[in-house]
Amino acid sequence: MQALYFEQFGGVEQLKYGELPQPQPHDDQVLIRIKACGLNFADIYRLRGNYHIAPHTPYINGYEGAGVIAAVGTAVTEYQVGQRVFFADVPLAQAEYVVTQPEKLIPLPDTISFKLAASIALQGLTADFLAHDLGCDQPGTTVFVHGLTGGVGQILAQMLTADGINVVGVTGSETKRQLALKQGAQQVFLRTDDWIKQVQVGTPIMTVYDGVGATLADSLAIVQPRGKVVFFGMAAGDPAPLDPVKMLNSSKSLLTGDLWDYLDSGQARLKRSQRLFSYFQAGKIQLTAAQQFSLADGRAAYQALLNEHTGKIILTL
Repeated sequence: MQALYFEQFGGVEQLKYGELPQPQPHDDQVLIRIKACGLNFADIYRLRGNYHIAPHTPYINGYEGAGVIAAVGTAVTEYQVGQRVFFADVPLAQAEYVVTQPEKLIPLPDTISFKLAASIALQGLTADFLAHDLGCDQPGTTVFVHGLTGGVGQILAQMLTADGINVVGVTGSETKRQLALKQGAQQVFLRTDDWIKQVQVGTPIMTVYDGVGATLADSLAIVQPRGKVVFFGMAAGDPAPLDPVKMLNSSKSLLTGDLWDYLDSGQARLKRSQRLFSYFQAGKIQLTAAQQFSLADGRAAYQALLNEHTGKIILTL
């Protein structure tokens, strides 16, 4: 099979594209022919050697993709050859074929393309659990989202808007500001301005969604008393230590969560993915078109991820 792989840690120059042995499914496994797979910053960290990566010789990156079942083990009854599926946590995904346990797979309806599935598997399911398990915001309340035009931010903001929640947020450029407004945000501040003060004198914020990390103290400063900050990532670095006594005195809460603690069964994956897909099927979430690269052009895709970009980057086969 063809695969994007690397033999030692480092930069994008370590990536190679070529022929590797095709994996064979065990009796309890499924073989998927990949049609599209997602590219995430975690893949950059794995390439550099400072993030967990599945043991394999040579290394193959990627955990997110969509495709068609090419073969099933003799003990597998849930899936059949030819069925469309997608996944968010199957290692070695940046290749022509990948094997996995059937409980890691999610059926893909005909109304969702392989490219869209690869674009929203990880970020979309993350947005879903943030909104519906941690935030649990009521219609009519106002929430704040960092990184409104990022992978999670675009989906989360539109999901919350579709649920009747007022979304405001902050982004880094006027172009991104206009995109967020077009996608339904009611007010968008620029990081180059005194956005914290502007938020504090505006409509009270019930919930802040923070995947930036370094902005966690700012998030606690802008949320109203009895409000909460949903902390789910460190895109710009680790947050400074917090004083829980100050949070206690201002009646503010900090919530955290890991997606994999919520995708804890095949049924949970199915239920959550169906809820996610319903927003797209109803036209309630519109994303900027994903940047597409062939798997053979993997180096260029990784470099594009490191450069300034908006939306998702996917690899196609």
